[in-house]
Amino acid sequence: MPTRPLTLIAASLASLALFACATPAETVPMPDPAAGAKQVQATSSSGAGPAILPQVPQPAERPVAPASVTDPAIGREQRIAAFVDYAAETYGVDRQRIRDALAGAEHKQSIIDAMSRPAEAVRPWRDYRPIFINDARIQGGRAFLAEHREALERVAADSGVPPEYIVAIIGVETSYGRVTGNHRVLDALYTLAFGFPKRAPFFAGELAQLFALAEEEPQLDISGLKGSYAGAMGMGQFMPSSYRLWAKDGDGDGRRDLITHTPDVFASIANYFVVHGWERGAPVVARAARDDGAEDFRPEGLDPVHRLSDLAARGYRPLPGEPLAEGATLLSFDGADGPEYWFGYRNFYVISRYNRSPMYSLAVHQLAQAIAGNGAQ
Repeated sequence: MPTRPLTLIAASLASLALFACATPAETVPMPDPAAGAKQVQATSSSGAGPAILPQVPQPAERPVAPASVTDPAIGREQRIAAFVDYAAETYGVDRQRIRDALAGAEHKQSIIDAMSRPAEAVRPWRDYRPIFINDARIQGGRAFLAEHREALERVAADSGVPPEYIVAIIGVETSYGRVTGNHRVLDALYTLAFGFPKRAPFFAGELAQLFALAEEEPQLDISGLKGSYAGAMGMGQFMPSSYRLWAKDGDGDGRRDLITHTPDVFASIANYFVVHGWERGAPVVARAARDDGAEDFRPEGLDPVHRLSDLAARGYRPLPGEPLAEGATLLSFDGADGPEYWFGYRNFYVISRYNRSPMYSLAVHQLAQAIAGNGAQ
């Protein structure tokens, strides 16, 4: 992303997204992932509430590293030795290869510092939105779409994910491939696996997946691979586990290269949406109004499990002409002109699987709409 104050902010924001396909932002309470599609109960502030719709079925959770690798009470060298065993036994990677790579990894305090100040946690929507919904980002997206239209439309026809949403993800994540991160992925994951206890199980799991990925995609050089401070890679900023599980070979050349190879990047972003429940032709959001006197309602998580009739009974209704869908969640933002209310539908939830911040998902949607020439609403 850009390199001046606003763009530095954008780069740090995208770097949270840079968990692409990875990890929830800690400002958003999420439901138990083991709940699957079970029925869940939401209540208003008064404690009453109707039974609601099933959650969107999701793929299995990605494995995290065991306590022997991540418990800060265990000495660092012992944890690293346990990691070597864990990665080798889980993914069949040669132990010496892991040891050699880790011997060249460096702890970076700047990565710990960046992880400790997620931008989504401190910026309201009115300040977050202009970083991504601006003329440069919109015009850049239109140019990128025009350049790659044929390939994007092929992917869209196959997956049901419109080209503008694929482009918007790339635009928010890496400014259309211009800023993909300058941290060594090995250093980032090593630092977070062994120096950031709060998220160590996740990042040590991703470090192990990096070694497994290199076995499957030998064109990737672990020692030289660059990415975000969170260890995400390429134009779409995939974490190693997402790369392994959901990347696609978009042109049949026998490899999945998400660093710069656009056919694979486009197919992989679309596939990520599909596996997480994208519904072809369905709406993403609707602008909503709040009735005078309506109680505050902040659903737990972003699952589109509330019937529109139940949201209306709470005092929240879609504005005239807005798209309708069976289930939604209610989103509340501090906008430039005051409070904003939105209904997030199933496809909004799918976008949020890329980054769990609702502001991120709405920015992707609005950028996509602006790129397609539909305004930014």
